[in-house]
Amino acid sequence: MSRFIHHVFICENRRPEDDPKGCCASKGSPELIPALRELIKQHGLTSKIRINSSGCLANCSRGSSVVVYPEGIWYSKVSMDDVAEIFHEHLLNGRPVTRLLDPKFHADLMERQ
Repeated sequence: MSRFIHHVFICENRRPEDDPKGCCASKGSPELIPALRELIKQHGLTSKIRINSSGCLANCSRGSSVVVYPEGIWYSKVSMDDVAEIFHEHLLNGRPVTRLLDPKFHADLMERQ
């Protein structure tokens, strides 16, 4: 069994400014990590939920990209405004945030909503 109930990866990939796909780092992903870590710390969950930066998740055009395991939930276009909702809804209550689900990975989940 995993040590963590959730393991969250946040892409911090950087591409040249002229790359047509863009990159998660230029779309605000570096700010997401400390914000999520702070919420986890405030709720005493540092031994239960792990937040990691990641390299490229191959989804730069839809960044900032966030993936939550063990569920394998992919979020796209995540901003600072979404951090608290992901934390409270998904990480605390087990309900993925439907409006942020990446359709590339979760078309089936989105159709059921």
